[in-house]
Amino acid sequence: MKLRFTLLLAASLLTACASTPPARLAARDNIRDFTLEGRFALRVTLPGQAVQNSGGRLTWTHQNRSDRVLLSSPLGYGLAEIETTPEISRLRTAEGKTRESSDPDALIEDVTGQRLPVSRLPAWLLGRSGGTAQIETDSRGRPARLSEDGWQVDYSFEDDSPSALPARLTLSRNGEIELRLRIEEWKDAP
Repeated sequence: MKLRFTLLLAASLLTACASTPPARLAARDNIRDFTLEGRFALRVTLPGQAVQNSGGRLTWTHQNRSDRVLLSSPLGYGLAEIETTPEISRLRTAEGKTRESSDPDALIEDVTGQRLPVSRLPAWLLGRSGGTAQIETDSRGRPARLSEDGWQVDYSFEDDSPSALPARLTLSRNGEIELRLRIEEWKDAP
């Protein structure tokens, strides 16, 4: 059960924290590739099951339409690694097990039992639509809330700039899944 929850957490991060973004990072609307470091907290409340909580650290690199997410415990022990490309998605656990699929959302559903929006998360991190999202903006024109296919993403910023990157995100679905991200550092992808 713990492995399944860890995999659900990993999926939630791909489906997705305190410093101001570095000046060398392009404005939010111009970003195509990025690396971020942060912390996460996941709460899953499914009918008929005990509430599950998990948290830890993550490193996420999004480059050339591919993603690599490394998840670790709060103490830095590796939990899982997820890699997605337009052709294949691969999930490796700390126990050395590997699963692959051509559809990242289907892979996560197969592993966790939950259909999660893995392919949309890179866009959602930046406040962009992953398809047909409704996006509400704040008084500075930044994304405040995104709603798409039953998912809601709420954004918080620590910089007043209209092009600031989010410092905190909360992704939720129907009161069943809540993922909080605190992004500590955004960087241009190498």
